[in-house]
Amino acid sequence: MTRTRHPLPKLLALALALLPAVHAADFHTWAATPPMGWNSWDCFGTTVTEAQTKANADFMAAKLKTHGWQYVVVDIEWYQPTAQGHDYTPGAKCAMDGYSRLVPAVEKFPSAANGAGFKPLATYVHSLGLKFGIHLMRGIARQAVTQNTPILGSDKHAADIADTSSICGWNPDMYGVDVRRPGGQAYYDSLLALYAGWGVDFIKVDDIPRPYDEVQKLEIEAIRSAITKTGRPIVFSLSPGETPLSRGAHVADHANMWRISDDFWDNWSSLRSQFKRLHDWTPHRRAGAWPDADMLPLGRVQFGRETHFTRDEQFTLMTLWSIARSPLIHGGDMTKTDDFTLSLLTNDEVLAVNQRSENNRQLSRTDDSLIAWVADIPGSADKYVALFNAREDYETARKLQETEVIDRHTPGQGVELDVDITGAKTLHLIADDAGDGITGDHVVWSDPRLTGPAGELRLTKQGWVSASTGWGNVAVGKGAAGAPLHLQGKPVADGIGAHAPAHLAFAVPPGYTRFQAFAAIDDVGVGHKDGATVRFRVLAGDAAITPSATVRVPLADLGFSGEVRVRDLWTHTNLAPAKGEISAEVPAHGARLFRVGPAR
Repeated sequence: MTRTRHPLPKLLALALALLPAVHAADFHTWAATPPMGWNSWDCFGTTVTEAQTKANADFMAAKLKTHGWQYVVVDIEWYQPTAQGHDYTPGAKCAMDGYSRLVPAVEKFPSAANGAGFKPLATYVHSLGLKFGIHLMRGIARQAVTQNTPILGSDKHAADIADTSSICGWNPDMYGVDVRRPGGQAYYDSLLALYAGWGVDFIKVDDIPRPYDEVQKLEIEAIRSAITKTGRPIVFSLSPGETPLSRGAHVADHANMWRISDDFWDNWSSLRSQFKRLHDWTPHRRAGAWPDADMLPLGRVQFGRETHFTRDEQFTLMTLWSIARSPLIHGGDMTKTDDFTLSLLTNDEVLAVNQRSENNRQLSRTDDSLIAWVADIPGSADKYVALFNAREDYETARKLQETEVIDRHTPGQGVELDVDITGAKTLHLIADDAGDGITGDHVVWSDPRLTGPAGELRLTKQGWVSASTGWGNVAVGKGAAGAPLHLQGKPVADGIGAHAPAHLAFAVPPGYTRFQAFAAIDDVGVGHKDGATVRFRVLAGDAAITPSATVRVPLADLGFSGEVRVRDLWTHTNLAPAKGEISAEVPAHGARLFRVGPAR
């Protein structure tokens, strides 16, 4: 095809040269404390609109700004006018300018008309005293490559810089950019110059720190360079994880925050797994470079449903994110915030732990997951101390049966479970990810029952003591996504659906000595294009489920001798002085957070 040279590349290069210089090392100061804000993904998925963004910004300005919350971030597919839910449509026509850059769809963001982009919305957010951010997928739109549109600042076109072998496994919008090719850096320079011109203060770049291959590594460096060239202090966030620990030094040198896990949702198993990840990332945490445990799915999420976290789990979430200094990015629809959620987000004594502490670290973790974290308080001899009860009763339970890996090719999609549970007080049913990630791991326990001298007891009738699922819901007769359960094309009325990693705990009444069920991947999992590999376990506990535990920390481990003052930061209460140790009764899945200091 004939390619026309444009006069703008030289003008763009001149304009960029005239922008105020920002030294590359200075970007850490733009997020000197963990960023606090809101992101639209958890509550609105791909569908967020200008009106919804403004409404949430209004709430933040009115209720949260004085507590330090400031970023309002529009998440994925703001350029796709017909996007629905939390899914993506291959080949959908996206809004794009003449230089291969995606722009806001006016159907969602009317003020973006006539080439205005996000500038009017950013101006509105700024008028509230807040900062504005957007999500973007790494790379260049496949649509641009198909049309082979030009790259501003270069004589190259989209097809010249696209690496069509570097694609996202879950989103169909983009190809990677090989920045080693002529025009690759120019594309990112023009993209960030556009965003800076709109007034963007924060970018969340997706599909970039996992697996952190050479293409992605170079794109991270290219985006870092492009941000610097704009002269605008734009906070740079990487998503999703799990970011490899081996890339810790590199990511901390180029990004302000990076995800340490895949998407985090409101289930206990996901929350529990973040303890180890945040501990492992401690050596790489420093001012301006924050390991990110992901958004806070609190209040109303997923188009209006209430968070699945219990209140104790919500205290754990906020306590862990605060003591580990993870960014605090709220994911719920703020316009529907209830009083309890608001109290979590506006407790200034707790938020101070996140914003104004240092040397944050895990102090201890017992074999049964009673955990303590500690942090220093600048300018004070006091310490912040967080105590957690992440204990799972199945950790000390007897393993009765463990299956081989179950996948879509397993005959019948599953395996029979049949075990002697004589003497058990509790029964634990566990579905684990079998090692290839949790994608597609939809599971079902069909016809689960206890038998023995007392007869037969259907577990779908008795109900569980506790249940957690890696995604979606645990339900009788329904899969994790909420649709009726099916197994090999047949409905499963007497079954329990979930998504690995999942854990169900049942009390075993006297007179029952055997557990039986058919454990399988349901038809949704088998039909999923990726993943769907699980392993099932059955364990028996010899005691009733423990509702709480005492977590203890010797004062000597905190550097104290003698008596200390203790303040409960969640209740704003000064407790009785402590000697020898600080201890507290912590509910299952719960947390306590204290400020401890020498007695005066």
